[in-house]
Amino acid sequence: MVVRALTAMLLVVSTLVATDTGARASAPEVDGWTAPLSTRGRYVVDATGARFKLKSGNWHGASGTWTGSGDTAVDANHHAGENAHRIPMGLDRAPVGEIVASFAELGLNSVRLPFSNEMIRDARPVADADVAANPQLRGRTPLQVYDAVVAALTGAGLAVILNNHTNTTRWCCGVDGNERWNSAQTAAAWEQDWVFMAARYRDNPRVVGADLYNEVRRDVFDDPNWGLGDAHDWFAASQRAGERILAEANPNLLIIVEGINWYGLPVDGFDHGRPTLTPVGRLSHTLTVSGKLVYSAHFYDYTGSRHSGATGVGETSDPRYRDLSREELFATLYREAFYVAAESGRHFTAPVWISEFGVGGSPGTGAAQRAWFGNFVDYLIQADADFAYWPLVGWGEAKATNGWALIHWDRAGVRSTVRDGGDWRAADWDRLVAAPGRTGPVAPVARWSMLSPDHGDFVRSARMRAAGDWDGGARKAACPDGQRLIGLSHSGNRGLCTDVSGIGTTAAYQVVTDERHVTPDWASGYTKFQCPAGHVMTGYAVRGAVVSSALCTAVTGALGAGGRTVWFDRGDNRPAGEPGGEFAYQRSKGQCADGEYAGGVAFTRRIGSSGGPAALFCRPLR
Repeated sequence: MVVRALTAMLLVVSTLVATDTGARASAPEVDGWTAPLSTRGRYVVDATGARFKLKSGNWHGASGTWTGSGDTAVDANHHAGENAHRIPMGLDRAPVGEIVASFAELGLNSVRLPFSNEMIRDARPVADADVAANPQLRGRTPLQVYDAVVAALTGAGLAVILNNHTNTTRWCCGVDGNERWNSAQTAAAWEQDWVFMAARYRDNPRVVGADLYNEVRRDVFDDPNWGLGDAHDWFAASQRAGERILAEANPNLLIIVEGINWYGLPVDGFDHGRPTLTPVGRLSHTLTVSGKLVYSAHFYDYTGSRHSGATGVGETSDPRYRDLSREELFATLYREAFYVAAESGRHFTAPVWISEFGVGGSPGTGAAQRAWFGNFVDYLIQADADFAYWPLVGWGEAKATNGWALIHWDRAGVRSTVRDGGDWRAADWDRLVAAPGRTGPVAPVARWSMLSPDHGDFVRSARMRAAGDWDGGARKAACPDGQRLIGLSHSGNRGLCTDVSGIGTTAAYQVVTDERHVTPDWASGYTKFQCPAGHVMTGYAVRGAVVSSALCTAVTGALGAGGRTVWFDRGDNRPAGEPGGEFAYQRSKGQCADGEYAGGVAFTRRIGSSGGPAALFCRPLR
C-alpha cells in the first residue's frame, strides 16, 4: 500500500516537472541530504559537509539493449531477450512511480542513469506500447522520456548520476562501435553532448554527477591510453570534458572518471589487461573546481585483471576474479582501485565509486560466482565503499535464465524483488545496504593536486584562464585557485600544489622571467626566478624542458622571512612521508615542507644540463 501511494504521488510529480525541454524545476531538499554534492578526501559529502555514501543502482535501457543484429523490434535481438525500447527499462510494465519507489525500498539513495549519444538526437517518438504502463509519456522522444524519469527520481529525493554509456543505442561492451568516447563520433561532438546534458538539468540540484564514459576499451585496431596525449588518451579527454562541464554547464556536478577497462589483444602470449584505476597513482586529474572529482571502477566475477570476460573467442588462460582466493581478491581490488580512496593525503586521493558490479540471482548460479559475490560484498563493507549495482530492473520472464536485476516485472506488471524469496543474493544485499559506515560531518582536508603540462598547457586556475596567455609559446601550468606550488620535478615538467597550512591568495599576479627579485643568492651559479615580496609561486612555464617563467600570486597576509634551498637535480629531496604522494614517477623531485611555500625556482643551461628545475627556494608561510 505504501508503494502504491507513493507511486500515485510520483506520477503527479513526474507529470508536472518533466517538460519537452528538460526537467528544470528545483527539487525539494528532503530525505536528509542537501544538494549539491562535493568531495572531502575519500568521501562524497552534501552541501552541509555530511557524508553522502552513494548507495546506487543502474537503471539501464536508454543506452540501448539491442545486440547489434536483426530487427530491433524483435525482443530476441536484445540482451537477455529484454527490449528496453530505447528508454529506461520497465516503463511498458510498471508506472514510473512504482519503479522509483522500489529503488528506495531496496535501500538506495541514488541512481546511475545511462544514456547514449544517439538518444540525445533521436527524434522518433516511442511507441504507445513501449510506455503502456505510463500513458502520460506517449508521443515523447527517448530524451523526453529520460527527462520524465530524471524528474521522478529526483522528485522522490534520489540523487541522479548521468552516465554516458554508449555512442549508439545498443548493448555494450565488446567490439561494438562504442569502445571509446570518440568511436562513432568526434571528441568535439562528445564534449558538446556533455555540455548539453549537464546544462539541461542544471536547475535540478538532485542531478548530482556526470559519469563521463563507460568501460573505455580497445577496438579492433587501437588501444586507449592514460596520458600519451593522442586521440586515444582517456586521461586527457576526461580532463578536458570535465573542465568544460564545470565551466560551461554546471559547476555543481561531480565529475566521475572510470579507469581504462581493457587494452591489448585478449590472446595468450600478447600483452593485454584491465588497468582500471592503477594509472591514477602516477597521473591523476586536477580540476579547476576543487572537490568535484570521483573515480569509478567495475568488477564482475567473470572478468579478471587480465581476463576480458569472454568465453570462447577472446578467452585467455588468465584467472577470472572468481578464481581468486578471498585474500588474493582483496589484494587485487586494493591494487586496482581501492587504494585511491584508502591512501589519504595524496594527489590522487578521491572517492572511489564501484559504479557496476552484479551477479545472476537464479538458483542455477554456480558456487564460484556465489562465493565471489559474498566476498566482494564483504570487501565493499570493509572499505565502506560507494557502489552501484547492475542492473536494477529486469523482465520477470527472463529471471530464471538471466536474473541479474534486483527487481523484475512480468508482462502483467507483477513485481518481484531480491527480497521476495528464492533469490540467494538477498542476505548479501541486505548486509551491504545496512552495513555501518562513516556518517555525519566530514572535516575539510588539505588538498594535493598534480600539475602535468606533458603535452600542452595545464592551467587549473580560473583566474589565470581568464587572464589569457601569460607566457606566449610556452607550456604553462598553474595550481587551482587557493592552492600554492610546493613541489617540482627536475625533468618531465610535473608539479605539485597544495592548500595545506593554507594562506589566502588574491587575483593579483606577476610573471617573473628574470632575477630582479633575487635576494639573497640562494643558488649560486644558477639562473633564478624569484617571486617578489608578498607573493607565492602558484605556477610555472616551460619551453621544451627549460624553465620559461615563474607565476607568482599575491597573498592576503604577511609571509615569513628567510628561506632555504632545496636541491633536487640529482635525486629526490622531499619531506619525510612524502606528503602529496608520487607526483613524478621515476623523476628527481624537490618539495617544500608543509609550512613552507615555493618562492622561487633555479635552473641552468650549462653544458650537460637540460634547463629543467634544479632547486626550489622554500620559504616559511609565517
